[in-house]
Order: sequence, then C-alpha cells, then structure tokens
Amino acid sequence: MSPRTFYRRLQAATGTTPLQWLLNQRLVRARGLLESMDLPIEKVGELSGLGTANNLRHHFLKQVGVAPGDYRRAFPRATSESPPLLEERAR
Repeated sequence: MSPRTFYRRLQAATGTTPLQWLLNQRLVRARGLLESMDLPIEKVGELSGLGTANNLRHHFLKQVGVAPGDYRRAFPRATSESPPLLEERAR
C-alpha cells in the first residue's frame, strides 16, 4: 500500500491524520500509566512514546485539559491502608 493510500484510508476510518492518531494512542497509554502506576512523569513520557516529561505535559494539557500530575491525583491507587478487595473480604 502506498503512503498516500494509507493516509487516506486511515483518515477515512478514524477521522484523523496518522500523526494525530498516533499522538492520541500515546496519550491513551500515558493515561493508563498515570492511573495505575506511581512512575515519575519523565518515565511515563518515555514509556508512552512521547519522549520527555515536557512533551508529555505539553500534549496532555492541550488534549486532556489538566497537567499529568493533577490527572494522576484523581485516581487513587491501592495502598496498604486501602480497604481489602471483595475477594479478600469473602474469605
């Protein structure tokens, strides 16, 4: 498939350009990492494919509307002080 055909087909299927689609996928990955792990923002940027913490902050703020750190604080993660899971309570 030629690059031009790929571009047209992806745009027809997703309604966006290949570059914007890729950026969206990277931000989805970053969101997942922020919601589930306590990794430093620099590491989240690296693992999500955005490269640096500055790139992550820039694109995250532009698309999501909040900084990555603020987004992370909205998702409490399990800690030793958290109530037990349903399976553990059933025992």
